[in-house]
Amino acid sequence: MKFTVDRLKLQKALQKVSNIIGSRSMLPLLGNVLIKATEEGLELSTTDLELRLVTTVEAEVSEVGTTTLPAKKLASLIGSFSAEKVDFVIDDKDFARITCGTAKFTLLGLSAADFPEALAFEAVHTIKIKESLFKRMIGSIAYAVSVDDSRKVLTGVLLSLRETAMTLVATDGKRMAMQESSPESIIGGDGDAIIPLKAMSEIRRQLDGDELLTIEVGEKLCRFTCAGVTLTSKLIEGAYPNYRQVVPGKFASEVELPVQALLAKIETVALMIAGANSSIILRFADNQLQLQASSAEVGEGSDLLETTFEGETFEVSFNPVFLADPLRNTDADMVRFKLNDPLSPVAIEAGEGFIYIIMPIRKK
Repeated sequence: MKFTVDRLKLQKALQKVSNIIGSRSMLPLLGNVLIKATEEGLELSTTDLELRLVTTVEAEVSEVGTTTLPAKKLASLIGSFSAEKVDFVIDDKDFARITCGTAKFTLLGLSAADFPEALAFEAVHTIKIKESLFKRMIGSIAYAVSVDDSRKVLTGVLLSLRETAMTLVATDGKRMAMQESSPESIIGGDGDAIIPLKAMSEIRRQLDGDELLTIEVGEKLCRFTCAGVTLTSKLIEGAYPNYRQVVPGKFASEVELPVQALLAKIETVALMIAGANSSIILRFADNQLQLQASSAEVGEGSDLLETTFEGETFEVSFNPVFLADPLRNTDADMVRFKLNDPLSPVAIEAGEGFIYIIMPIRKK
């Protein structure tokens, strides 16, 4: 097996596929990158048994073949070289002789025969959507995914298809974030799939343009294909909560607030809070919002924000992290708070198609 490849192109490809490799895998092969050299060039693959990431690289291949090499060690080597081209000669024992300029190294690989094969996949639904739009959709809701494995379905993102709309939903049982948009096309009709957060985070990392991303959803797998990268992931099995029932049918009042000014005041007032279970109080009065927090260990503080709120004084308490999260992850200039009473769910709308539902904290 022999090939010559551009150093920078190989370095970029290795960076793409190395992200999903864990540091504590029990199987040494899962720390390796599968390299297939064909007449068309190189195909690089990595997997953690839940995700599989594949990319291609142009190369001059003089002898075709397949091997696996330690992914992160190889990436470090390529990153430290300085010459333009890298030559690989790999023998039948998977020993790779690597030459780049004056640098010469031998890297010990493992046989490709035992590398996990890609699972069979058949798409039921196919979505085409702009990369930039999908990347923004993931970012607007991913923080609300549960980190508690006791409810496995909540550790993923729900992808829900209804007619011409696609909705991404995340919840940890205490708050819910949902982002709806209209893709370029949806084939296969209505359907739902729960995609692991790791898969969503990884494909978001890979998206850096405005080309079309293809999302294919099967019975147990989903596949994302964008320029030069294919990511396949297992789906999370189970029934996701009915997210539409969480949104109240009507609200008694609503108010618009500037995102950055509100976020800055939340973060400042929250400095007076001690402990994960502390809360920040929002007191709405005529044309004014007062933010207040206090703790016996730190002190107390408050700040004011001008609003268009009209009506009787309304006071509600929130977890400050939960309150700030949607503000940190939106590119909207204004948010709309929709309120009923101090114990009912509050809706926050930011930009087109985004809704965030948060439960107030009950006063003791």
